[in-house]
Amino acid sequence: MTRDEVLETLKGYLVEMFEIDPGQVSSTSRLQEDLDLDSIDAVDLIVRLQNLTGKKITPEAFKTVRTVDDVVDRVYDMLSE
Repeated sequence: MTRDEVLETLKGYLVEMFEIDPGQVSSTSRLQEDLDLDSIDAVDLIVRLQNLTGKKITPEAFKTVRTVDDVVDRVYDMLSE
């Protein structure tokens, strides 16, 4: 997957799982402040991303994630391993 494909997949997850308006989701969107995701939402998203990557994602790996772009970076790195 390319970074753009990861971004598009992530956008789809955010729209589908949390009913976020697709227009709100950009690479610079902040997960908590802009998209109103809480820690429970983050866990749900991590489970979905584990299915995408086929790898276990530790909470520590996402501890510093703040924006959509941060998530894309982590997932892309995992897919590239």
